[in-house]
Amino acid sequence: MKYRDYYEILGVKRDATQQEIKSQYRKLARKYHPDVNKTADAQEKFKDINEAYEVLGDENKRKRYDTLGAGWSQGADFTPPPGFEGFNFSNFSQSSSQGGFSDFFSAIFGDILNQQMGGSGRAKGGFSGGFSDFSNFGGFNSSNYEKATQRARNNAKKSNENLDIIQNINLSIEDILKRPKKTVTVSSFQQCSVCHGSKTGFCSNCSGTGIEKITKTLSFQVPKDVKQGQKIRLKGEGKTDAYGAKGDVYLVVNISDKEYEISGFNLIKYVELLPYEAIFGCEKSIKTLDGNIKVKIPSMTQTDKKLRIKGLGLKKSDNTKGDLEVRIKVNIPETLTDEAKKLYMKLKELNS
Repeated sequence: MKYRDYYEILGVKRDATQQEIKSQYRKLARKYHPDVNKTADAQEKFKDINEAYEVLGDENKRKRYDTLGAGWSQGADFTPPPGFEGFNFSNFSQSSSQGGFSDFFSAIFGDILNQQMGGSGRAKGGFSGGFSDFSNFGGFNSSNYEKATQRARNNAKKSNENLDIIQNINLSIEDILKRPKKTVTVSSFQQCSVCHGSKTGFCSNCSGTGIEKITKTLSFQVPKDVKQGQKIRLKGEGKTDAYGAKGDVYLVVNISDKEYEISGFNLIKYVELLPYEAIFGCEKSIKTLDGNIKVKIPSMTQTDKKLRIKGLGLKKSDNTKGDLEVRIKVNIPETLTDEAKKLYMKLKELNS
C-alpha cells in the first residue's frame, strides 16, 4: 500500500494554514474540474485533489494523517501510531476503495467514511454546490460533478452578487444607418481569481486586496432599428464568480451626432442665417441622410423658426421615415467693416 502525500498533491507546505489549504484546493479544483479541463488525466487529478482536501481540509482528519506521518510503510514491523491501535494493516491488499476514495484513504479513514455514509457506501445528502462542497466528495463520476456544477450555478443565481456590467455606448446616425461592427472596452472589479478574495498573505495578482480589475475589449454588431436608451446585451461577457458563473454586459445606447439632434425618428438640424439673409430670404444647401437638398428660406425669418421636411428622418420598422426639422438661428457677425457699421446705423435710424 503506497503512502499518499496529500500535501504534495495539493502543492502546499506541511505547516500551511487551513485557509491556505482551502484557497489552494479551490484553485486546483477549478483548474482540473472536468467541466473545464478536457485533458485525459483531469478526472483522475480532480479525484486526487478532492481526496487530499477531504483529509487536510478537516482539522481532525489532518491531525490523524499527520500522526501517521510520511515515514509509514506497510508490513508486520510497522507500529501503529496513537489512534490506530488494533487496526490490521496487513490486510491492505484486501481493502476496497469506498465511494471512489483510494485504498490508502479507505484503510486509514474507513471508519470515519462509513459513519459519514451511514454504512451504505454512499454519502448522505450529496453535493450542496460549489467547489468547496467537494470536501464531502464520496466517489467521483460524471453524475456527481454534473450535479455539483448545476447546483453551483443555481446557488450563484440565488446569491445577491450582481455579475452584470452596465456601460454606456455612443452611436452616431451613421452607425444606425450602416450598422457596422464596433468595439467597446469594458472594465470591472471582481474577486481575485488567484487567491479568491482570501486576502491571506501576499497575492501578486491583487496585492492582497482580494479584488482584481478585469479589462477586455469586446466587439458587437449594431442592432437593426436601435433606439436611444436601448440596451444591447453581450451574453456571458460580464463578471465571473467563484463558481464560474458569468454575468452579461449591457450597453446602454446614447445616440449623438455632430450633424443632427434626434427626437424619436425625427432629425433636427440647425441652420445659421446672417441678418440680411433672414430679412430678405435666401436659399440654403442642407445636408440630409439622402444627400444635399436646397431649402428656400422665406423673408423676415426669425430665430427658432422651424421648417419641417417630410420623410427625411430615420427609418421606422414599417419602412416609413420620420421628418427633418430645420431650425433657424440668426447669426450676428463678430466683426463688421466700417461701411457695414454705417449701414446698420442707418437701418437703426430708419426704424427708430
